[in-house]
Amino acid sequence: MALSPPPLLQQLGELVATPSVSCTTPELDMSNQAVVDRLAGWLEDLGFSVRLMPLAEAPGKTNLIATLGPADAPGGLLLAGHTDTVPCDAHRWQSDPFVLTEREGRLHGLGTTDMKGFFPIAIEAARRFRQARLQAPLTVLATADEETGMAGARALTADDLPRARLAVVGEPTDLRPVRMHKGMMMEAITVLGQAGHSSDPGLGRSALEAMHEAIGELLRFRAELQERHRHPGFAVPVPTLNLGCIHGGDNPNRICGECELHIDLRPLPGMTLAALREGLQRCLQPVAERRGVDIHLRALFDGVNAFEQDPDSEAMQRIAEFTGQEPGAVSFATEAPFLQALGMDVVVLGPGSIAQAHQVDEYLDTAQIRPAVELLERLIGHYCLASPTAPGS
Repeated sequence: MALSPPPLLQQLGELVATPSVSCTTPELDMSNQAVVDRLAGWLEDLGFSVRLMPLAEAPGKTNLIATLGPADAPGGLLLAGHTDTVPCDAHRWQSDPFVLTEREGRLHGLGTTDMKGFFPIAIEAARRFRQARLQAPLTVLATADEETGMAGARALTADDLPRARLAVVGEPTDLRPVRMHKGMMMEAITVLGQAGHSSDPGLGRSALEAMHEAIGELLRFRAELQERHRHPGFAVPVPTLNLGCIHGGDNPNRICGECELHIDLRPLPGMTLAALREGLQRCLQPVAERRGVDIHLRALFDGVNAFEQDPDSEAMQRIAEFTGQEPGAVSFATEAPFLQALGMDVVVLGPGSIAQAHQVDEYLDTAQIRPAVELLERLIGHYCLASPTAPGS
């Protein structure tokens, strides 16, 4: 008798109980291997062909690519998500974050919404098709390290995945389809001055005072960006630049020799990360020259491009039909642009709310589970059971 994955809630409980934290702090960072191993076993029980893809530059981190049906056939559907979570403050939770706990119709646990909950829902939808004669492949993609630098998505190439007609990135959108989101870049700005005794300002060049001037230039740069770029499809229709944290100096009686500021910049579709970095350099260089200091820019991670899917594409029309909602926009970034770069139409669409992501007592509303399963079943039927046709037909 063919094996079968455990029930959906048992799957989610096992995934929540399997920590897979991604963190830029090395002592908090974890492997996701145990999570992909569980997913691999369940998907193999359904007849998927499973391939694990270790990340060469991130030991212990692994992508999973599982395919059901004719992998070489054109078209099909890709269901994509990430296996890692952010860290959590366990002492602030009402229950153990690594034990799935139901309270008042809410499934609490680290990753229930962002986004381990998507995988049992995808598996439950796929379960219905285990005996079907699929005409195009159904692929499940589970990536590593989305929360820190999207290393798993960056590692993918066109040879790694079947080129699906539609890729669904199951990030929490309350089952509202999303066809565009802002990009993300985080930069460190370091001012190197000259330390000296505070009794005589001529003995040094204050990095703090130069940074004060640099911040003024950054705010002017932000205003210029927001004047030139606007997209009415977003709730916040302009690019944002946030001054996140600053560190400098070590004692009141020393001229500050070094100061570092970290910023977060969220570009709109059509804005490139390279052009933004060039703009930052241009606005800061005059400060360095006036103040006699060095100012260096350093990417805290490689950045994520903004994402926009053509609203008139076949995929977006079909998604609007199946969900009863026109695809919209969100301000947070996802792995969507990496999949789009591989030649697929992409929608961001999943259960749960982004308001619960990265929160104490994170939860997934049980009322969204059955509608999510039914929506994925309908998409699988359309993109994998029907005779495949070219994208956009």
